[in-house]
Amino acid sequence: MIRLFDILAEQRIVDAIARGELDNLPGAGQPLVFDDDPLLSPEQRMLNRILKNAGFAPQAVLLRKEIADLRRQLDAAPEGAARDALRRELALALLRLAESG
Repeated sequence: MIRLFDILAEQRIVDAIARGELDNLPGAGQPLVFDDDPLLSPEQRMLNRILKNAGFAPQAVLLRKEIADLRRQLDAAPEGAARDALRRELALALLRLAESG
């Protein structure tokens, strides 16, 4: 069911495009960056955004960044003791993430 508000909003967007009001906006032509986890509830995403804007990050976000960094290091590491240490560190980070969520 289409709501009246949706129709009005869409019409205003179309009118603004026709008038050129949306031309030359900052970031035009650049890919969108989605920092939010789509599996989180809208409420949790909003809370995470508020914390991020205030300079804080939830523990799970920090762990995900750490895990991504460890995976990049692991991909670049040659076989040997250093690679094994990275695997152990990655496994521990994955466990901490599982326990936090």
